[in-house]
Amino acid sequence: MGKILVIAEKPSVARDIAKVLKANQKGDGCLIGENYVVSWAVGHLVTLAEPEDYDEKYKKWNFSNLPILPEEMKLKAIQQTRSQLKVLHKWMNSAEIDSLICATDSGREGELIFRYIYEITNCKKPFERLWISSMTEEAIKEGFATLKDGREYDLLYTSAKCRSEADWLVGMNATRAYTLRYDALLSIGRVQTPTLALIVNKQKEIDAFVAEDYFEVQADFGGYTGMWIDQEEHTRIEKEETAKAIVQKVSGKQAVITKVEKEEKKTPPPLLYDLTELQRDCNKKFGFSAKKTLDVAQSLYEKRKMITYPRTDSRYLSDDMKGKVHNTLRRLNELEEYQSYTQPLSGNISFTKRIIDNSKVTDHHAIIPTDGKLRVDSLTEEEKKVFSLVAARFLAVFYPYYRYETTKVYAMAEQEQFLSKGTVVLEEGWQAVEKALVPATATKRKKKDEEEQKLPALTEGEQRKIEKAAVQKKKTKPPTPYTESSLLSAMENAGRFVEDEALKEQMKDSGLGTPATRAAIIERLLTVGYIVRKGKNLIPTEKGMKLIEVVPIEMSSPQTTGKWEKGLSSISKGKMTEERFMASIRRYVQFLIQDAASGRRADVVFPAEQIRGKKRKNNAFGKCPVCGRDILENTKSFYCAGWKNGCKFSLWKDSLTPYGLTLDGGMVKLLLKSGKTERIPVSLPQTGEKGTAVLILNKEKGGQIEIMDFIREVAETGKI
Repeated sequence: MGKILVIAEKPSVARDIAKVLKANQKGDGCLIGENYVVSWAVGHLVTLAEPEDYDEKYKKWNFSNLPILPEEMKLKAIQQTRSQLKVLHKWMNSAEIDSLICATDSGREGELIFRYIYEITNCKKPFERLWISSMTEEAIKEGFATLKDGREYDLLYTSAKCRSEADWLVGMNATRAYTLRYDALLSIGRVQTPTLALIVNKQKEIDAFVAEDYFEVQADFGGYTGMWIDQEEHTRIEKEETAKAIVQKVSGKQAVITKVEKEEKKTPPPLLYDLTELQRDCNKKFGFSAKKTLDVAQSLYEKRKMITYPRTDSRYLSDDMKGKVHNTLRRLNELEEYQSYTQPLSGNISFTKRIIDNSKVTDHHAIIPTDGKLRVDSLTEEEKKVFSLVAARFLAVFYPYYRYETTKVYAMAEQEQFLSKGTVVLEEGWQAVEKALVPATATKRKKKDEEEQKLPALTEGEQRKIEKAAVQKKKTKPPTPYTESSLLSAMENAGRFVEDEALKEQMKDSGLGTPATRAAIIERLLTVGYIVRKGKNLIPTEKGMKLIEVVPIEMSSPQTTGKWEKGLSSISKGKMTEERFMASIRRYVQFLIQDAASGRRADVVFPAEQIRGKKRKNNAFGKCPVCGRDILENTKSFYCAGWKNGCKFSLWKDSLTPYGLTLDGGMVKLLLKSGKTERIPVSLPQTGEKGTAVLILNKEKGGQIEIMDFIREVAETGKI
């Protein structure tokens, strides 16, 4: 009987699996045991072929060759990792191997990595699927005891394949089309462009904002304060003189308490973490980028084996995990810093629908600590912070509601009404857990003085003297830029920022990207220069702003991409065919090419930087007086960089030859900057007379150079 080949996604994961399978003998790119050979990919070993792999003509970017729509998409090996692919090819086709086990990451991308390898090696052997959510030894053993037939994941692979091919078709075609059209290297993507649009549109709101002054009146009742309100309980007063009149009217006067309202409120524990929510909290509390959070979480999963699979989009656990939850609680109870919060839960936890819900667990459950040995002392500072959030959230979901009482006191003085607010915490509940277990840097909160003040015991009809009143001048505040935290929320909800967690769950199928890809999308926008980080804020660059100007709304709309993401999810569930989805993508590509060709926004000029992957030399002589693009040089002329967009401006180098001159770069720079040159020696073509003249750039005649104010040379002195 032959051996079984196990293919993991990374060498570190392969080593953990090999240890469980007792495959201890080192081989070339593999580990060998009595029954198993364990090998690995290094992330993606196989990718979609480049356009020039289909036809040499695509090497040169040319509008006439667009769109590029191969009838069948081809695969190619990634050059840098070809040696490891050869190792896998040898084993997959070896007579020693009877079957395979796909042990890549349990998700859409992991499935794609294995299937592309399987396809390019032309392997025909049967394979099973290892599907686990934890890298502990116990979880690996359990996974191998419950292997699934690999074909059960065909729909997941089809969804991953459609995602990959759709990104290729949109990216390759749109990037070439808009780069050629606007003479600037414009990276365009199915997901990255609408994500950029979110940031750009937010910046437009900020730029359009005009701050307005307004006023409020605060009254001091001796021991507590209150704000003046109108009949709708608004505090804003438009005119300063109105506010001053109120102050003068009520200062030193008696006020009567007209109403005291008390209301008990409660906030349920939050849901468990999925990757996006974990990234949001790490950004808000620690300033981590989405990518950093993912990298640290991946380390806690793979290397430390202290949390479950992080690339999940679920915030719930399945019913069969109740035993594991109890085991994890026991593991946390072994850590001294957690004992105060684990012991009250010992034998006393309630599994509500906010924790256990099979219908809301798809590929993976929420992120929780594992039930293996938790070695907190071995963690880096960053790992400790992320683990503290996951562990605290895991405990918090089993704690009572956060309960508090709000008090609103209404007072009337001289027919002017004032409102005082106060809050009293009745039971900290789950909030006490997160406050205690998450590092102090993460718990800083801004306090609202008027809501946090402690009010004295007050009754209706009671009189209080207004000790003093004061006008407070304020300004309306502009919208705030996106941080990675708020952008992740917007991406998750296809541009609709929603705080309600239950509603977020319903909308996840129509988000931008997936939890596993959103960090990479943000990093991509930074890399190509469409956005920059300023502190925690993400700000669009001029190039990013202009890209959103030139692409059609269908390209920049988060809803469009959200629908595609929903389509990919439908494919994985068997509710949509591959053919239908890809047909829509191909139609969309043709629409983009037509839009780019139309020159709809030929007036938009991009900053000079890169053209088709090559650094543009700093050889611009100035700006075109017709369209504003750069003036560049070739062997015959100084021409406008916007010639492909229809700009006809050019200055021919031989245009001044009849006057005994050669048009050079210095002369062109001066003409473009000042519109004329200094007085220079010339000769008239008709008579050959010598003299001096001023060259004028006539912008009205498309850049024609004219000789003005000719002064004949005085022969006897040789001077003018």
